[in-house]
Amino acid sequence: MNFLVELSSRSLSLYWFGWICLIGALVMLVLIFTTTGQVLGINAFIKPLKFFLSTVIFSWSMGWYIWYLNMPGTQMAFSWTVIATLSFELFWITFKAANGELSHFNVSTAFNGMMFGLMGMVISIMTLFTLYIGILFCIKAFPELPVSYLWGIRLGIICFVIFAFQGGVMGSQLAHTVGAVDGGPGLPVLNWSTKYGDLRVAHFVGMHALQILPLVGFYLLSSTRGVIIFSVIYFGLCFGVFLQALLKLPLFKI
Repeated sequence: MNFLVELSSRSLSLYWFGWICLIGALVMLVLIFTTTGQVLGINAFIKPLKFFLSTVIFSWSMGWYIWYLNMPGTQMAFSWTVIATLSFELFWITFKAANGELSHFNVSTAFNGMMFGLMGMVISIMTLFTLYIGILFCIKAFPELPVSYLWGIRLGIICFVIFAFQGGVMGSQLAHTVGAVDGGPGLPVLNWSTKYGDLRVAHFVGMHALQILPLVGFYLLSSTRGVIIFSVIYFGLCFGVFLQALLKLPLFKI
């Protein structure tokens, strides 16, 4: 609770946006248990549930970090860019799920193709803005922050941006599965393929460096060297599961 109280004073807009998305996730959870519509062999509302939850985590993480910049104008611009872009994405994903259709990689009509391209464009804008935030963390001084924590934030944002743009590989092939068409057996909830390569694994692991590396830098490692070494290992893991997917191998073969 202390985290949420502090977050509300750091970025009120992202604080409330996170709560709205959490409510959205709860609605998706109810729909999963009360509807039978499917997309790619699983309940249609599982995908929106995952995106609502990931938006909560991203919004609250960045709302926490950007306060350190002490740049109110930049903080406000970034916050509303996050809200606008992710609201659009969540709306389209949920709308298509409600209609039993794909949101991503759907070029079945000119309109669907345009919306998929527009979704990619707005997310790219948000990701580039996040990169700019990362650059600010690299060039500004933060004497009040533990150095290991600061490096965790820096490297976490860099890894996030790299593997956010790794989503472009999926977009280029209009699929997340490598070696087969999308769908088929997958891990529970995550639905990562258990038979073929799945590019979503690296996308997920890499983007959550945004939370993992700063937490490691704050709670577990007290030296810059330690955080950098851990981050290099983590990045190697991300690249490893990306290469594994390209080789058409699942994370876990079942």
